[in-house]
Amino acid sequence: MPAPTTATIIPFPRPAPPAAQQRLHQALANLQAALAAQREAIATWRAALASLGEGVHGLHESLRTYNARLGNLGKHVRTLNGEAKRLETWADTTLRHG
Repeated sequence: MPAPTTATIIPFPRPAPPAAQQRLHQALANLQAALAAQREAIATWRAALASLGEGVHGLHESLRTYNARLGNLGKHVRTLNGEAKRLETWADTTLRHG
């Protein structure tokens, strides 16, 4: 008796039913819309970061100017303090001899 012959049947791919195709197209469209929204959000975020950077730079420059003005004011205060002490000494001397 001959040996039995066995075979593996490979199913041929069938096209997806129209409803499944429609769902795939809708899912792809939703994915593309989400990617476009994400690109827009990233562009907006980058613009906001650039604006923040400009604001921080402006604040830095303002603080540098303020610091320089405080330094100059400190010099004037020290000068006036020296003059006040000189006048105080003169007044004390004048009152003792006067």
